[in-house]
Amino acid sequence: MDLEYELHKAGGFQNLELLAKQVVEGFISGLHKSPFHGFSAEFAEHKVYNAGESTRHIDWKLFAKTDKLFTKRYEEETNLRCHLILDNSASMHYPGKKKQRLNDLNKIGFSVLASACLMQILKKQRDAVGLSIYSDRYEYYAPEKGSERHRRMLLNILEQTLEQPVSGQPTKTYTYLHQIAEKMKRRSLIFFFSDMFQDEVEEEKLFDALRHLKYNKHELVLFHVFDLKKELSFEFGEGPQRFTDVETGEKMDLYADNVKESYREVVENYFAKLKLKCAQYGIKYVQADINENFDRVLSTYLVERQKFV
Repeated sequence: MDLEYELHKAGGFQNLELLAKQVVEGFISGLHKSPFHGFSAEFAEHKVYNAGESTRHIDWKLFAKTDKLFTKRYEEETNLRCHLILDNSASMHYPGKKKQRLNDLNKIGFSVLASACLMQILKKQRDAVGLSIYSDRYEYYAPEKGSERHRRMLLNILEQTLEQPVSGQPTKTYTYLHQIAEKMKRRSLIFFFSDMFQDEVEEEKLFDALRHLKYNKHELVLFHVFDLKKELSFEFGEGPQRFTDVETGEKMDLYADNVKESYREVVENYFAKLKLKCAQYGIKYVQADINENFDRVLSTYLVERQKFV
């Protein structure tokens, strides 16, 4: 998509909603090319038929069109509760952007728009949505609700998240995840957007908090948000560069090419370890490169929703 709308200071949250609608509509129109073929015909009204279920509500007209079995879903059945968690720490604001554009987002911009897209698709499915945001403090919490007023309020909060200044302080993610887990009493599908940057000594504390989020039979999906070109491939050219730690302000001058291979090895090992740990604790791990589109995020929702309900 080549939209050039700014994600803030250009029409408020209604602009964010417009972007989310266009992204979701583009995604749904492409479903016929994916394993979800037929799902978009009456998107909010059907679910995949599972063997052994009653055939009473099978939509035979849709079967004639798609050659796949779907059952009609009624409003009282669409009660999925979904909670979005956004890591708004200083590192999530890399790379620095004066303006967020659809084809030029940083990590927090990607996470905000991805969240807005999920809200749009949740609206289509009549599912309830809640939101938590943290940085060096617990910034915001709203429980899961399905009303249009609630959804618009959350869009407004997301918009404000892009406008606020970066804290520049270290973030203890596990502290806030424990607090969020304590608030969530009813079974929910949780989507957590984070770049997962933390001190190695705090890694076990972080996974203890993630396990806490899975308490009460919640399902947890971790969207590991990163800039593949910069943070994994370390593509900074051949000249000297000054690198600044966004949380501590510490600076380092070096030639990127001199450390590129060793850097990539360390980061790739960390990513592999993270993926393995998530598998160990029953957490769905999904890499989210900010240079790609949102299809992976939205496809993950569809897959997890079918398993959840």
